[in-house]
Amino acid sequence: MTLHSDLAELLAGAGILDVDVDDAVADEHVRSSAYQRVVSATASSRSRDRDRAMVATILRDPIEIVSKTAVVALVDRIAMKVTGPAEFRQWSAELLPEIDQLKAEGNREFIRRRIHDWLFYLSIEDGHVPTPAELAKITDWMQRILAEESTSPAVLTVLAESGSRKKTRNIAKNRAGNRSLRTK
Repeated sequence: MTLHSDLAELLAGAGILDVDVDDAVADEHVRSSAYQRVVSATASSRSRDRDRAMVATILRDPIEIVSKTAVVALVDRIAMKVTGPAEFRQWSAELLPEIDQLKAEGNREFIRRRIHDWLFYLSIEDGHVPTPAELAKITDWMQRILAEESTSPAVLTVLAESGSRKKTRNIAKNRAGNRSLRTK
């Protein structure tokens, strides 16, 4: 497959007809924008059947940062759509062989960590209260999201006491309000 045919196929599959494929091939910014639109359309679909093939196609892009950015956007969108950690774990496991095709280990690891972060987030949403050791295994980015979004006093307590950044600890402590942060 060529970049031109890959792009044409992705855009047609997503029902996006207003992108000039030649422009997208020539300009990585146009292409990146097109991928974001494809990701948005794909994530909006109820069916997850085409996700792996779409990711494989995007990951053939010659500029890895462009493809990595699109795949991370898909991971983020699907994580916010699934019913829980088991569904996300199954979905992401199907993508891992494709992600392993990335040349740069840093890009592969970034996507793996993002998936791990979302699995952790979804387990918290499912009622799990993390230990400080578990919290230390997620990124500062996810710790901050949890501090900003969690409504669990127990989760906020762990974040206030064990968050990796002062800002994260302060957000968690402030969000806990007048609740006792000693209660777990």
